Amino acid sequence: MKQDIKSMNLAEMQALMKEMGEPAFRAKQIFVWLHKGITTFDGMTNLSKALREKLEEHCYITAPIVVRKQTSQKDGTIKYLWQLRDGNCVETVVMRYHHGNSVCISSEVGCAMGCAFCASTIGGLVRRLTPSEMVDQVLFSSLDSGLPISNIVLMGIGEPLDNFDTVMRFLELINSPDGMNIGMRHISLSTCGLVKKIDLLAERDLQLTLSVSLHAPDNETRSGIMPVNRAFPLEQLIPACRKYYEKTGRRISFEYAMIKGVNDTKEHCSRLIRLLHGLPCHVNLIPLNRVEESPLQPSTRQAVMEFQKQLEDAGITATVRRTLGSDIDASCGQLRRKHEKK
Repeated sequence: MKQDIKSMNLAEMQALMKEMGEPAFRAKQIFVWLHKGITTFDGMTNLSKALREKLEEHCYITAPIVVRKQTSQKDGTIKYLWQLRDGNCVETVVMRYHHGNSVCISSEVGCAMGCAFCASTIGGLVRRLTPSEMVDQVLFSSLDSGLPISNIVLMGIGEPLDNFDTVMRFLELINSPDGMNIGMRHISLSTCGLVKKIDLLAERDLQLTLSVSLHAPDNETRSGIMPVNRAFPLEQLIPACRKYYEKTGRRISFEYAMIKGVNDTKEHCSRLIRLLHGLPCHVNLIPLNRVEESPLQPSTRQAVMEFQKQLEDAGITATVRRTLGSDIDASCGQLRRKHEKK
């Protein structure tokens, strides 16, 4: 079977060169070509023809195909639906900010977590992505849009920590000075709360931002909208977050989708304040994106503003996420879902 060469790190490429009877420095040349977006070995013009033929025989280069591209007329947000080698599709969103361009990427095809407010999980998990398929979302979104990418958000389709080893390799590749060289402090990783994997991530002591999809301040409410809470209730999740902060020194961001009548009352906010007491953190309030298959409704703007003020009055930093790409199905999983229906 041919090997996925873009998922290799530099040391693995050097080992491959040794197997092929080539000098080790060829590995860096190949690595640089791959992370510039080259799609054929023939395009690697500083390699000998014999080496290119050997690479073609033993390896392949991933390159996704644009199935659909939507650009927001409101704010310039771009959403891609990419087709992978096996025909499966994933979504990527490029968002423009004053401080630079961010890309939100997927880590899996589908998702096994079953959150009630998310279109990504409808249909369950199909398969996990490879490191190269994650790199490709950043690389080809930049190349196709013409926009340099300065920030990465792992908040697309899938649960990143459910695909732990692949995500760790992706971070290594995307952080490489010979690749796209995007620093860890410019990367955010979102999890619905896989406690054991949060502990593993803490041991890596990476300087990325951990975003925890909290969405409720008590077990009863959270379990009703997030099945993962039955396996890892708040009594386990919040201490894991505290340990993560103690290990890394990195403030945690808690994502909180505002759902009308479910988690948006003053009492819910009071519980949240008590839950997060003493934990250096930031609460990101998210106006709920409507999902066709879900009965859940977004909170009113007034409810969101009152919730934010109550948090800030208690000394907890809270912001309301800007709604980007509302005219292009930019909510996670929506575009893929529409494509599947067709």
